[in-house]
Amino acid sequence: MSTTTGTRSGPSSPPVSAPSEAEPVRRRPQRSHRAADEGIHYSRWFWPSLTIPASIWLAILFILPLYTVISIAFGTVDPIFRGPLPVYEPWWWSGEQFGRVLGDSFSFYRIVYIHTFEYVIIASALCLVLAYTVAYYVARYGGKRKTLLLVLLIAPFFISYLMRMLAWINLLDTEGYINKILTFLHLVPHRIDWLSGRPSTVIMGLMYGYIPYMILPLYAFLDRIDINLLEAGRDLGAGPARTFFRVTLPLSRPGILAALVIVSLPMFGDYYTNNLLSGSPKTTMLGNLIDDAVGSTGQGNKAAAFVLILMVLVLIPMLYYMRSTSRSLVNR
Repeated sequence: MSTTTGTRSGPSSPPVSAPSEAEPVRRRPQRSHRAADEGIHYSRWFWPSLTIPASIWLAILFILPLYTVISIAFGTVDPIFRGPLPVYEPWWWSGEQFGRVLGDSFSFYRIVYIHTFEYVIIASALCLVLAYTVAYYVARYGGKRKTLLLVLLIAPFFISYLMRMLAWINLLDTEGYINKILTFLHLVPHRIDWLSGRPSTVIMGLMYGYIPYMILPLYAFLDRIDINLLEAGRDLGAGPARTFFRVTLPLSRPGILAALVIVSLPMFGDYYTNNLLSGSPKTTMLGNLIDDAVGSTGQGNKAAAFVLILMVLVLIPMLYYMRSTSRSLVNR
């Protein structure tokens, strides 16, 4: 009687073969220019060719005008008609206008540069505090009223900027309602002339004009924050204040940078607010220098030089924002 030795019979599994050195290595399939749904084969230049209209639009409406401004800034002045003569050949450019703006006259324009930076920084900071508070409330506590609140936030965009500033002129006039209320409540001994070159009035006008542009991007970022992250912070023992500073504020940092860039860039070139709410040389900003130079005979080259200086100034926060956003995308 023969005895059989072995294991318990069961479903047989296929033998696992050891990897062979001769077996070719499977590579990741490369992306092909083929539509996944219809299987249509596209040429290699199909997708780059779609950028041609946008490139033409960018060249005509941005690059050519910018090069014209540069040619005027480095150009000369017509000796008879006193108009700017652009020089399009770079080897004939002259930096005479920049020498006037940044050289002997810098002591005169320096106070204007300082005023511009002061007004923009203060107005942007105050806008950030107010806009962040409003956006945070709408995103977290808006509830069913969120749509209505958003409509109210967008409503100022339907009113002309000029009409809004004219309304503030009527309110801030010596016979306006603000002076009447302050004197009626005995908060001030006499009526204040708010429209006579007060920096606070210019800063208030900049805030009122640009704060809607800061609320909307902040709301968009705050509304996308996962509520589970906030609840996890509370479960770990963090209070409301610590949760805000350790969770909400860091997550909303890209939105803060985007809102500051959107608001501060047009503030640097703003001149209309100062003309309407002040009109005094004591509160002159860089945009007012450009406006005055454009309207003066023989000052077109100087206006172009101011434009290039302003462009360099606004590129600094823009480049910082682009660098910060690129770092955040890499760290994800």
